[in-house]
Formats: sequence, C-alpha cells, structure tokens
Amino acid sequence: QVQLVESGGGLVQAGDSLRLSCAASGRTFSNGVVGWFRQAPGKEREFVAFITWSGRDTAYADSVKGRFIISRDNAKNTVYLQMNSLKHEDTAVYYCAARGSAMLSRLPAAYNYWGQGTQVTVSS
Repeated sequence: QVQLVESGGGLVQAGDSLRLSCAASGRTFSNGVVGWFRQAPGKEREFVAFITWSGRDTAYADSVKGRFIISRDNAKNTVYLQMNSLKHEDTAVYYCAARGSAMLSRLPAAYNYWGQGTQVTVSS
C-alpha cells in the first residue's frame, strides 16, 4: 500500500502563488508516476500534471501550462506542484495520485492510490 498526503492548499488572491506537496509513504516505487488532479464543485476530476519518479517525463494540462511546475524530491518521497499566477478558475480540491506502472496517463482511473485532497481557493 502507498499512502499519499497532500498539503499546502489555502485561500489566495488571483495572481498569487502556492506550492502543494504530496508526501508518499508505505510501499513506494522507483518506476511509477505521480499525478496531480483537481475537482471543482459540480465538475469532474481533471488532470493537472504528472511526473515520473525518475523525473524524466512530465506533462501538463493546457490550462496550467506555463503557470504550474511539477517536481519531485526522491530523497523525501515528495512531489510538489508549484502554482503561479493563480486564477479564480484554478479553485478546486487538488489531489495527488500514484501508480506503480511507468505507463504515462492523464486518466484518473489509471491511478491506484489517492490522497485525501487539499482545498485551493483563488479569490478574484
């Protein structure tokens, strides 16, 4: 089992920055993928970004490309999501998720492990 714990959410103003953290514990893996997803009220969970544990591959949703940066610290088993130039439409619960396979995916169903989520609210 893998446990994921997100932190770093909060209430900010448009244009501000936040950094989310996803700390992994339990059975971690060196070949897997960690993704960030978000879900706004009344909407489906959507892909934000992913990174392989090796750091070799990353991908971003078009809506956050150029503003968000995903990174990892393998020594701390932690993945980060640096969110800059936040917009009101970035308001959502942000989840990190992990899968043991190195196969890259933007689909929530492809991920086996999920954190509890952290709320990000951006006031306009």
